[in-house]
Amino acid sequence: MTTELSKARELFEAGDPQGSMRILRSAAEELASAEIAPLVAELARGAGFTDLSEASTALAARPGEAARLYAYGYACVERGLPALAVPALREALGLTLAPSAAPERKGLFRRKSTPRSDARLTPRRVLLELVTSLERVERHTEALELLRGHDALLADWPDRYLTVYNALMSGRTDTAREVFDALSAPEGMWTGPGRRVGRMLERAAAVPPTGPRDLRGWHYVLTGGLLTTLSPHGFDQGMNGRWGYLQDDFDSCRHGLERLRKALAAAGREPASIGLLPDRGSRALGLAAARLFGVPAAPYRPGTPDVLVVAYDLTGCDPEAVAALTERAAGELLFEHATCWTAPPAATADVSTLLVQSVVAPWEPGLRWSADGTVGEAEPDGRTAEELAEALLAADPAAPEGDGQTPADPDGALAAFAARAAERWAEGPRDRVNSAGPVPSGRFG
Repeated sequence: MTTELSKARELFEAGDPQGSMRILRSAAEELASAEIAPLVAELARGAGFTDLSEASTALAARPGEAARLYAYGYACVERGLPALAVPALREALGLTLAPSAAPERKGLFRRKSTPRSDARLTPRRVLLELVTSLERVERHTEALELLRGHDALLADWPDRYLTVYNALMSGRTDTAREVFDALSAPEGMWTGPGRRVGRMLERAAAVPPTGPRDLRGWHYVLTGGLLTTLSPHGFDQGMNGRWGYLQDDFDSCRHGLERLRKALAAAGREPASIGLLPDRGSRALGLAAARLFGVPAAPYRPGTPDVLVVAYDLTGCDPEAVAALTERAAGELLFEHATCWTAPPAATADVSTLLVQSVVAPWEPGLRWSADGTVGEAEPDGRTAEELAEALLAADPAAPEGDGQTPADPDGALAAFAARAAERWAEGPRDRVNSAGPVPSGRFG
């Protein structure tokens, strides 16, 4: 038993299944799938995942069989464990692509093949499931290489559509355009995804990203949204403009509203009203925005034309209200102050102040530093949304100071970008984009 598998087993037996699974996920590429399958079966049984437990047990009993590797990998993907699925599905793909063993000779001339339990498992089926698992862990370059290397196995939909998607998520717009232009017209359920990657390619042609670290440029290409600020911390340590953890403050929110105003002005958009979402933070931000724009505010109603819907953090909003925002009314815009980039909401905002993994709003309980340098938990701010809006309007709109390592991002640069992007901005449905795309950033496990 390998050292990592031993550690995972010890944690499981010590009553820490989460820690055990973390080790298995991180070491999945170094561990044989059949070797870890017995432990995965026990973990799955404890979590109530009968399908994964049965598939793991079957793989452990007969390792090296493509059908059992596939079933195990499929169950891992279904249960949110794509990192475990990748090596199993890669092994299954190799087995299905390998030439079949010569059938046993019977008599002088007769041959009769021995039936195989995985005879109906095609390489294409395994390949597509492997690509799905790689996409779930944002290993898009690997997915693209697999798809390009096995193009002869592929159909147009969804297979080569996945080539286009993974090429875009890898920053390979040239490859994406080449494959997309050769695709047949999508039908049925693939019409929407086909149009989505088509819009991505149109945005990439209109406003090409300047390089692999152009977070604003790639965010626009992939989501259609305008990102108004870059994190001033940790750029050269791999954050590339995103936040990992942020304890937000009123000044940051006020600065975000100022950058919103500049972006909308540069894009030639003037909201007729502000749409208020029901949670307290979004309502406070919306009321402040209404004062700044000099327009009325009212609870958001789907179908309202030329409304600017304001959210603090859509992941904290009512899911039904967020789902209603996926389709837009004429002239409708959606602004979100803190956009989660690791678990995006169902609707992608047209404008985001910042991209963050975990945020504590200024009115929520968070960390507090005392004068003596000790850290404690601050009390929540119990003021009403109307009172919070006043505090937001009174806050400092200046850009926050950083570590001095982030490239300069003056108002003029944002305005110039928004003006270039305006022609193809805020079009179509607000599709969720689950991948961070070509620009990587450090994240919590």
